[in-house]
Amino acid sequence: MTIESGIDTVLLQVDGRVAAIELNRPDSLNALNVEMLKRLADVLKEISSHEEVDVVILRGKGRAFSAGGDIKMMLGSAEEADFEVLMGYISEIAVTLYNMPKITVCAISGAAAGLGLSLALASDYIIADKASKIAMNFIGIGLIPDGGGHFFLEKRLGEVNAKQLIWEGKPLNAEEAAKRGLINKTVDGNADEETEKMVQYLLSTPIKAMIETKRIFTQKNTPDLLKTLELEKEGQLKMRKTKDHLEGILAFTEKRKPNFTGK
Repeated sequence: MTIESGIDTVLLQVDGRVAAIELNRPDSLNALNVEMLKRLADVLKEISSHEEVDVVILRGKGRAFSAGGDIKMMLGSAEEADFEVLMGYISEIAVTLYNMPKITVCAISGAAAGLGLSLALASDYIIADKASKIAMNFIGIGLIPDGGGHFFLEKRLGEVNAKQLIWEGKPLNAEEAAKRGLINKTVDGNADEETEKMVQYLLSTPIKAMIETKRIFTQKNTPDLLKTLELEKEGQLKMRKTKDHLEGILAFTEKRKPNFTGK
């Protein structure tokens, strides 16, 4: 698998007790390619071990948080060895973000879709502007959620509602997503201002006690997350070999409605 070089696809800024991580492929709506996933995994590991940081902000540059996995990446990782590398990065990101001994706040503006939504759901708080579009839309290209999407959706919605959301695959506006329990708060306009208010509130709390509560939950639940990630990898590999997945990708690139046959 070739990892592209070029712009710094994930930016990190540390200011005292606060770290800000920004996805930085704005021209591609922060679609997650291999280079970006590797960089994000490295940044999350780095900040996770930063003892002075208590709060981490996760956001996307430009018009979207993240439109999900890069279609070119999906087409370019057909070899099973490449797929293993790709899914390894995705699993590492999900586990590191979920277990991070910090309080994490995800600010969504624009789209948070597919793998991008799985990433957001791994955060402790999600704040979205009312114009945002939230979608677990893997089904549209004949795939299943990855990045721990099944685990995080079940935690927020319960199994029955999680299944229905996955199977529907339709975009929700931020207020609909909040009513379903997918996100914590909606705001008019850009989510950054409300995120900053949340950060300042967190810094004024006995945050070490909050982080200890988080540690108890994550240590209890991480074995289930790891099992889910393994099952997602196995399931995704099977789905990538289906005719429906190929049709979904072709339809997406040709900007037409897919003709699925259940094969």
